[in-house]
Amino acid sequence: MKKAVLTFGLVSAAVALAGMAATTPLILAGDHAKSDLLGYSAMVLSALLVFFGVRWYREREEGPLGFGRAFAVGLLITLVSALVQVAAFQVLYFKLVPGFGDAFVACMIDRAADAGESPETIARTAETARTLKRLYDSPATNAALTFASPLPIGVVASALSAAFLRRRAARAAKA
Repeated sequence: MKKAVLTFGLVSAAVALAGMAATTPLILAGDHAKSDLLGYSAMVLSALLVFFGVRWYREREEGPLGFGRAFAVGLLITLVSALVQVAAFQVLYFKLVPGFGDAFVACMIDRAADAGESPETIARTAETARTLKRLYDSPATNAALTFASPLPIGVVASALSAAFLRRRAARAAKA
């Protein structure tokens, strides 16, 4: 199980990091439409690797593979990927692109303005963006928020993968 978790967790992280590398210049340039598309696409592709990791593990596992074990493999792949993403984002945010937080605030405000929101809604969005920036400016909350970002998608991908890829004892005996 360790080989599947590490291999697919690191590949999943690499996909997510490629997405991060591609979206950062777009966020800095204020191109939120393209950054959203690339960012969400990278998240989905990264989560797909959970499915492939569970499938790879199932193909090498003898006998039945229950939902719980398959789900655990998927979750561990997600955790490896998320931990690498946290470490990379810490370096990006605090060392490589120190103005990232300000660019993110501007991007959120521009997004609300481009959507034709009312001045009150834009003001609320600006306040929310500044609050998020304050949270991201602290390494501990930055890590927690970054870790929480891929987790829900990874949990869903793990559950779906486990449901589709589990192998019952009767089916395993026929194979």
